[in-house]
Amino acid sequence: MKVLKNSKMIAQEVLLAEAEAIRHAVELLDDQFDAAVDIILNSTGRLVVTGVGKSALIGQKIVATMNSTGTPSLFMHAADAIHGDLGMIQADDIILIISKSGNTAEIKVLLPLLKRTSVRLIALVSDRESYLAQHADYVLHAYAEREADPMNLAPTTSTTVALALGDALAVSLLEARGFTRHDFARYHPGGSLGKKLYLKVGDIFPHNQCPQVSLDTLVRDVIFEISAKRLGATAVVYHTGQLAGIVTDGDIRRMAYQHDAFWDLQAKDVMTPSPVCIDADEYAISALQLMRDRDISQLIVTENGHVKGFVHLHDLLKEGLV
Repeated sequence: MKVLKNSKMIAQEVLLAEAEAIRHAVELLDDQFDAAVDIILNSTGRLVVTGVGKSALIGQKIVATMNSTGTPSLFMHAADAIHGDLGMIQADDIILIISKSGNTAEIKVLLPLLKRTSVRLIALVSDRESYLAQHADYVLHAYAEREADPMNLAPTTSTTVALALGDALAVSLLEARGFTRHDFARYHPGGSLGKKLYLKVGDIFPHNQCPQVSLDTLVRDVIFEISAKRLGATAVVYHTGQLAGIVTDGDIRRMAYQHDAFWDLQAKDVMTPSPVCIDADEYAISALQLMRDRDISQLIVTENGHVKGFVHLHDLLKEGLV
């Protein structure tokens, strides 16, 4: 099969058409958008999102975004609604109906049924003169002049604009609620994203051994400690338990190059004084950034100058932060 146009050129045309449609949606924003944000924000119920076809898929994504950013939401397929799913709607819910034309058969059947429940309706629709727009309490104008495909049939531009407006609605609600990084972490406890937001050094280092030697420990025993604890380093401490320095694998290699006879050397002779440390209450992602900035693979965890343990780059790799 021969492609009549360069694929890159087709992609550029599609992206530009969808970008222009989103830009135009910016110009169409009006007081109805503010009103929709206010009504959802002040509702004691949920945001129920509905639609059919590709609009239903967009609706499911909007629901996922809303739930993850602090707006309790659920999805109800418009076709299933008239076969029992209307029972999920409660008196204080807000209904967001997504439809390009606003005139589909399912929407025309569903709207009168929703009206009987006295819930408030928000239409996310391309045609402001449609049946849906005329019967909704609020209208978000997701205008799409034409789809991106040459036949103007496949839902492309219209679904992109609907999705973008859904994101705009979710972010507006997020900011209005004062939603924070900590709130976001509470809703995203799994995966690397959640771990970046909530995992702390104190959650990691207790699983590691804590290699440490005194200032006068012989190099031979320093090497044994490093090898036994398998973290590539050992802390060097004063007799009071305060941190004095660190000896790493790299320090041992440099010592071997610089000294012909080194078995009489002590930890204080080869250590790096005042090593980079981190507090247990710091986020693990901060530990990762510190390791990257200093080009090191482990950090000593300290509290008031005393050694509490080690966090290693491998720990952060295991947690999926890298």
